[in-house]
Amino acid sequence: MAASSLDQAKQAVRTQVWDSLTAADAVHDASVHGRIPDFKGAGEAAARLAALPSWQYASVVKAVPDKAQLPVRARALEEGKTVYMAVPKLATLKPFYLLEPAALTVPPAEAADSRTAAAIAPAVEVDALRPLDLIILGSVAVNRDGARVGKGAGYSDIEFALLAEAGLVTPKTLVVTTVHALQVTEKPIPTSGHDVGVDLIVTPAETIVCPNSQRPSGIHWPDLTPEKIAAIPALAARCSARLMPGKGST
Repeated sequence: MAASSLDQAKQAVRTQVWDSLTAADAVHDASVHGRIPDFKGAGEAAARLAALPSWQYASVVKAVPDKAQLPVRARALEEGKTVYMAVPKLATLKPFYLLEPAALTVPPAEAADSRTAAAIAPAVEVDALRPLDLIILGSVAVNRDGARVGKGAGYSDIEFALLAEAGLVTPKTLVVTTVHALQVTEKPIPTSGHDVGVDLIVTPAETIVCPNSQRPSGIHWPDLTPEKIAAIPALAARCSARLMPGKGST
């Protein structure tokens, strides 16, 4: 599928889900279009996730900064897990905030808020992270095969690629998204090589195992425009490093 057709197909899935959530009054957002939905029942989905053995065994979690996943981040901190949260738009050379429960100066539920985290948590470079047990993604839509789409900016895919290339994503790392039931679509979701799938979908009422999720092994440079690379300092630094003499250019 050509890139433009792929983008149009993904956008059609997003629009259908945003419209369904709006019609069902299933979100807290005044307007959900263009956003990762802050869905009603996010706390229940976080509690369902926290009851799973894979969650209980995890000690290091990487999470998106979206509001829908705030209950997951708070739960992780309350239970003593290390949480890395992405800096919005990966806008700094150190693109992750480090939230260590023992070092928090505010309650976990406050620290888990993206604005508070930005004020109290140190930012760290990719290579400073510990290997990840769980990766928590926000989604606009997912299907039972594990294919997902975000809001279209591509930041979750780039985060994953940076982490995978640094060796921080292992075969044991579980990729999870928490969503409203209306975000689980029966329609095919088109994907390309850089798209990250999920191993597990958790709604307030259901846990769905996705046996064939897609997992890129690193950064797919041909899919990135010079403008996108320049806008993300961690990407720009790696791009420069790979083009240096002796570093190779593949």
